[in-house]
Amino acid sequence: MSATREPTRLLGGRVLLDQREAGLRATIDPVLLAAFVPARPGEAVLEAGAGVGTASLCLLARVSGARAVAVERDAAQAAAAEANAALNGWSMRLGVIAGDIAARGTAHAAAALGPFAHAMANPPWFSEGSLPDAPPRRAAKHAEAAATLGPWVSFLARRVEQGGTVTLALTPAHLPDALAALAAARLGSATLLPLWPRAGLPAKRLLLAGRKGGRGACRILPGLVLHRADGAFTDEAEAVLRHAGTLPPT
Repeated sequence: MSATREPTRLLGGRVLLDQREAGLRATIDPVLLAAFVPARPGEAVLEAGAGVGTASLCLLARVSGARAVAVERDAAQAAAAEANAALNGWSMRLGVIAGDIAARGTAHAAAALGPFAHAMANPPWFSEGSLPDAPPRRAAKHAEAAATLGPWVSFLARRVEQGGTVTLALTPAHLPDALAALAAARLGSATLLPLWPRAGLPAKRLLLAGRKGGRGACRILPGLVLHRADGAFTDEAEAVLRHAGTLPPT
């Protein structure tokens, strides 16, 4: 009999995450994504492609009194997100919808739980070799998501209030498509924050946000260096990943 796996602890233990039945494992991407959403106490946030609920749970831990609705197509991961909400004592703050963002029923269910001040997504980007343990079904799902970014942005933008934001975690290769999707959804004032693995190396991930009705110029913020030369997290990264800080820092 294998040993019982303890829940993963995020944000210095503020969030507990049981991933035993989830398949894919959470990375730091959803933690950083949640830190870039400018939610305030009492506001509601919609997440698409929520997986086991990592980003939504981290946002709830950081923003007092906020609530979230997480949409996830994979039934097993949606169930894990509900279980993780209960594990943290936040079942009343996190609602989970098991459904595809392209389905009319999913859209109606999300709209019924709004309105939303902000929305976010960490689309499951897939590149060959990056997830060696992912079964073919999940690999196909990741490839499909990377090819259809427009519907993700449209789904989120339609349910965000005027003046609200849509925030994405993405790879540099998908930035042109993401900017086009923001423009098509009338999300302006785009703000980009690069995430560098180490100082002097190209960014492998980006955080991008657009504001509904925004008319400001596109901005590129000072980025975040994640690791020191020895592989440890930088103090700036630790402030977000362990101490529930915001991006950009306040």
